[in-house]
Amino acid sequence: MTDKQKQIATGALAGAANGFFGSGGGMFLVPLFIKWLGMEQKKSFSTSVAVILPLSVVSLFVYMLKGGIDIISIMPTLVGGLAGGFIAGRIFKKIPVIVLHRIFGLLIIYGGIRAVLLL
Repeated sequence: MTDKQKQIATGALAGAANGFFGSGGGMFLVPLFIKWLGMEQKKSFSTSVAVILPLSVVSLFVYMLKGGIDIISIMPTLVGGLAGGFIAGRIFKKIPVIVLHRIFGLLIIYGGIRAVLLL
């Protein structure tokens, strides 16, 4: 498989995760960027965010067209998310890669447990 095909397959997995679950594409992107595409670890985290944004926008419009989102009710969450994203982006370079991996792994484990137990 060529690098271009690997990139397309990686994007397709992330897009499918976003479409099915509303997010979660980064769960596929980060490991595949590192292992499959040979990307440096910190760059894979930041590139994942850059890819997830347009995928999330597409998912947002699809869900809006289907009547699944009440924009007014989610505004406080959006404001909090923007603040959290800004703060995390500012301190990102100061966090060691191993800490990022552990946080990422814990989030995946937490999400998996919740999904299995249907909490």
